[in-house]
Amino acid sequence: MPPTIDENIGTIAEYCARHEEKATPAQKIVERISLFLGSPGYFAVNACFIVFWIAWNSLAPVFDLTELDEPPFFWLQGFVSLNAFIISTTVLIRQNRMSKLAERNAHLDLQISLLSDEKTSKIIAMLEEIRKESPNLVDKPDAKAEELAQPADTTSVLEAIDRKNH
Repeated sequence: MPPTIDENIGTIAEYCARHEEKATPAQKIVERISLFLGSPGYFAVNACFIVFWIAWNSLAPVFDLTELDEPPFFWLQGFVSLNAFIISTTVLIRQNRMSKLAERNAHLDLQISLLSDEKTSKIIAMLEEIRKESPNLVDKPDAKAEELAQPADTTSVLEAIDRKNH
């Protein structure tokens, strides 16, 4: 593997590690809880618990067992509502953090794209210069190459996007 790939992987790993270091202990706990609450195992345990609860309380009078919650299962509804509140809150907290990270990554992507555009424009300009000065090549004007040799005017592009979207 080329050294530049290792360097890039290392840079990305450091970036991710710095991001994780910025997370507060509370955020890390909420994210772990959110990952657990969103797992198939948690869903299966909940589904089994609900089925067991309904079956137990529905069959309790038939088998002379202690009925914990008679239909319409007031306590089960409270438990399920509390569970839904906890799940939705932890998911929202995690999504907010992930949204901020995605926004930061999009900003980084934009910066890299702009830098790549500048580099590409410079390379095209240099190639055009070589082509014009080389005695072995025909010096014919290339309007497209001259156009591409100019870096994008970011402000104009953003204004054009705004005009098109509004």
